[in-house]
Amino acid sequence: MINEGDKAPDASLEDMDGALLTLERFRGKPLVVYFYPKADTPGCTSEAQAFTALAADFSKLGVPVIGVSKDKPAKLKKFADKYGLKVQLASDEKGGFCEAFGTWVEKSMYGRSYMGIERSTFLIGADGAVLKVWPKVKVKGHAEDVLTAVKAL
Repeated sequence: MINEGDKAPDASLEDMDGALLTLERFRGKPLVVYFYPKADTPGCTSEAQAFTALAADFSKLGVPVIGVSKDKPAKLKKFADKYGLKVQLASDEKGGFCEAFGTWVEKSMYGRSYMGIERSTFLIGADGAVLKVWPKVKVKGHAEDVLTAVKAL
């Protein structure tokens, strides 16, 4: 996983409308990027709703929030529409973005090992440097913690 102080990688993603999205486009202002395993599952829905509830606060501070998973753009669009999400969702179907950030990891459940996205969040500064990393995120209270860190900038 990339660390605080590292330069954020700039691999390409597709937004939920299928348009190309790169972090370079956000240079000059801070940015929050959070990684979640799968759209429309309980934990991921709760996390997206928590960031959505604070979307106006992030916006007032001029800090975009992008949620990244390996779901297809059409699934992300359906997810956003279903729950009225106000954060930008992006697809990393090929996995290069997740790998660049170090969030594509070996996981285990019920004694079975598999590869998946580790729920993680990164606060990236206006210069592209990673200012704060939240690995192995627990959803409850997390969006508020991120907002507190953004306010401290």
